[in-house]
Amino acid sequence: MTQNEFHHVYGPVPSKRLGRSLGVDLVPFKMCSYDCVYCQLGKTTNKTVERKNYAPVEDVLEELQRKLSLGPFPDYISLAGSGEPTLNLGIGHLIRRIKQLTEIPVAVFTNGSLLWLPEIKEALMDADLVLPSLDAGDEILFRYVNRPHPSISFEKMVQGTAEFTKEFSGTLWLEVFLLGGVTGVPSEMKKIAALIEQINPNLVQLNTVSRPPAEDFAFAVTPEIMEELKKLLPGKVELIVEQSHAKLPASQQQETDDLEILALLSRRPCTVHGISTGLGMNPGEVAKRLHCLNQRGDVIVVRSNDMVFYQKAGPLSQIK
Repeated sequence: MTQNEFHHVYGPVPSKRLGRSLGVDLVPFKMCSYDCVYCQLGKTTNKTVERKNYAPVEDVLEELQRKLSLGPFPDYISLAGSGEPTLNLGIGHLIRRIKQLTEIPVAVFTNGSLLWLPEIKEALMDADLVLPSLDAGDEILFRYVNRPHPSISFEKMVQGTAEFTKEFSGTLWLEVFLLGGVTGVPSEMKKIAALIEQINPNLVQLNTVSRPPAEDFAFAVTPEIMEELKKLLPGKVELIVEQSHAKLPASQQQETDDLEILALLSRRPCTVHGISTGLGMNPGEVAKRLHCLNQRGDVIVVRSNDMVFYQKAGPLSQIK
């Protein structure tokens, strides 16, 4: 079995928030309702709010079954990938089918922009965990940081997230992504804090730039400042930091072809350790593969926050 048989399922990915997360990509590369300045995948190429059946549910389920049969099981099955997953009309049906297929919890990463729509609220109700974002405290910085589709207003996004949280019976973790000198300052944090009170999530996760961002002016907030800003927020709050993921036992390490590495790097830049942990490979073997892929021009090296990341030289659509 080779990776060219997988078009929608990738990883597992080493996730700072979910451990080993098996990714499911439901939309074409960089199709999103936002164009966030900090996005690790680069600039949005198709900013839209149009919902379609971009990834057929039966195709996704077939790939998912085969992937899970290879083992080991991930901690989560995550609907995320290279765009906004709620743009896929079949997301609700897919979640219900996955729940019938496996007991592995289903997580949905969403920017929260469309949670005000009744059909999307209903679609996500069967997920175990939903992780929306809130990156600003007012309309002006919302437009600056997230660069949303013109039809999306800040008020509508916040209200939709708050209403969804009230109705959702699962767990909701709200990510607050901070930018140095922009939203990562006390005055803006107090605005965000008031909105968190309104949304009332189970957990707030403070995050900042760690991988190479879409725009060079998107800077990280230092851990020291993050710790101080954390004190301004209500409820349960945790910092999301790069972690040293546990190494898989040798018995669980897998044979992995280059296309599987490229599929992962198309969705997110990773370090050697991240690829090793996510795909269950020996770190030395990862380094060798990356060196060859770099020499061939398939992978580029990017340095960010004193760390070395590898990312694919082109988008996922170029993987054959």
